[in-house]
Amino acid sequence: MLFRRASLAAVTLTAVAVLGLGACDSGSDAKPAASGPSVIVPGAPGEANRTLSAEEAADQRSEDDSPNSADVSYAQLMIQHHQQALEMTELVPDRARSTQVKKLADRIAAAQGPEITAMQSWLKSYGKAEKPAGGGHDHASMPGMATEAQMEKLRAVKGEEFDRLFLTLMITHHEGAITMATDVKGQGNNIRVEEMADDVVAQQTSEISRMRDML
Repeated sequence: MLFRRASLAAVTLTAVAVLGLGACDSGSDAKPAASGPSVIVPGAPGEANRTLSAEEAADQRSEDDSPNSADVSYAQLMIQHHQQALEMTELVPDRARSTQVKKLADRIAAAQGPEITAMQSWLKSYGKAEKPAGGGHDHASMPGMATEAQMEKLRAVKGEEFDRLFLTLMITHHEGAITMATDVKGQGNNIRVEEMADDVVAQQTSEISRMRDML
């Protein structure tokens, strides 16, 4: 009888111990799994690559987000890119027929003017020039930029013809800006530039869809 009681006690203690371990495993001290995919970080020459969790990669990025040449070039060129968009919207009040086109142009100007100011301020904060070395950049080499001949034609037409040409050129212009923003997200290092690029992608993708519906 004593032996049977001892056996029951042992089984009971074992069960309590197992439950206790389970409780420890699921308690508040357990570390949550990192969200997002892991990131492969290339090692130095002769060293193996490292794998970081999404959280570790974010922490490392936030520790050193000093701008690289891709960040600086993006801000400098996007200022010029936006400036041409503003030149195009300035033509709208006197030439456009469509009320929708006029409202769209107002929205584009209201968004891109402050974005230019933000990029100028960002460049100044890092002691960078507003324009690339040499004072300028060939517009033709920037994605989506209208040629001078296209701008001259836009200035020369009015009414429905203006509306169609404006929308066509602005769609291409927006697509180019998205290309530039996507490139810097992959090549840059500065968090603020990445945020500005995200804004360009989100806003101009939406506007492209709206403009296509208007054609």
